[in-house]
Amino acid sequence: MRVAASRHRLCLGMALMALALAGCGEEEQAGQGQGQQPPPRTAQVTEMAPRDIPLDKSYSAMLRSDDEVRLVARVEGTLEARHFEPGEMVEKGDSLYTIEPDVYRAIVRQREADLKSAQAEANRARRDAERFERLLRQNSVSEQQRDQALAELRVAEANVAQARAALESAQIDLNYSDVTAPVSGQISLSEVNVGNFVASGTELATITPLDPLEVRFQMPQEDAFELRRQRREGQSEIIAVLEFPTISGNAVEPLEGQLDFLGAQVSESTSTVQASAHFDNPEGLFLPGQFVRVRLEGLKRYDVLAVPEIAVTQGLMGPQVFVLDEQNTARTRNVTVGESAGPWEIITDGLEPGDRVIVSDPGGLEAGTSIDPQPFGGDAERLSAQAEEEEATEQAEAQEAAGQAEAGQEASAAEDGEEGNK
Repeated sequence: MRVAASRHRLCLGMALMALALAGCGEEEQAGQGQGQQPPPRTAQVTEMAPRDIPLDKSYSAMLRSDDEVRLVARVEGTLEARHFEPGEMVEKGDSLYTIEPDVYRAIVRQREADLKSAQAEANRARRDAERFERLLRQNSVSEQQRDQALAELRVAEANVAQARAALESAQIDLNYSDVTAPVSGQISLSEVNVGNFVASGTELATITPLDPLEVRFQMPQEDAFELRRQRREGQSEIIAVLEFPTISGNAVEPLEGQLDFLGAQVSESTSTVQASAHFDNPEGLFLPGQFVRVRLEGLKRYDVLAVPEIAVTQGLMGPQVFVLDEQNTARTRNVTVGESAGPWEIITDGLEPGDRVIVSDPGGLEAGTSIDPQPFGGDAERLSAQAEEEEATEQAEAQEAAGQAEAGQEASAAEDGEEGNK
């Protein structure tokens, strides 16, 4: 029995010694593991160099019809007829209203008669003047009589001119009795009903041309300065795109037009410059008074330093990026961000040409991290899209893990309840 107990103690001691040796081996391996450096992190890197960056600028505005016309009566009288239906499209020259034309037609006939009478009197005075001229050469009349005849001729000719002007005025009034459309467009409701008396200057209706449409908007003076310089140098064509808000859940196709005016003065109150553009609206779908946004395509900033927007993070001292030193180690660099140009951020201070900037997703990246630099293809938009997809995937996985954990807690609670019931 003692021999067996001794053997048992010996075996137990050997087992404890083996466990101790195994523990020491694990601690040594762990110590060796802590002393090793992690492998470099793979990241896309771009070298800073001046480049031309297209801008994505948009401005709020309101549509207007540049050729809208308010019809007013030019003569007075009874409104005898209306030749259109409110809201319909009218063409330039169409007859719209008739204002008592018989009265003005009668005045025209009277003025025609006055002109004929004045012309007849002028003809008589001309014959008398010619006769007195002949008689003066024959010494049959005095020069005073001849001069009197010439004066009567001049008066008669002046009466003819006056009568002709009166006839032209009467003809104009007669023409105004037929109110016609000065432009093509959609006509409004009539302001005056047929049968009413209208005076000269009475507003009758409004004609609104729907094609083309104009939009006026205000540009910050900095944008206007760059645009003026770009247009003067002819570096690129500026295209205006009209963007509409979603209507009843349906996206509206934007219109494309041309920027045709840029003001020459800066507003003292708003520090902006007025600009305008015209857009074809052949179907008349869009109406004056609608609020829209005007986006200018072709704007650029020349010879600037820019990085993809994903490369800029917020540090303790403000915006920052990660740059690589000579040992390919990540270092933070504070920067000043200027304008946004789509997926790019223009850097106005903090970077110099030749600096190497990490443009991959900086999530989890810290100063001092060793980097395995990979070339950047230059597609900042794709880079941002990939980062968004990765973020969405991580969020989905986190939600799934949280759901599984919650389900496990519920199952455990149910088991505990069953055991308690037992």
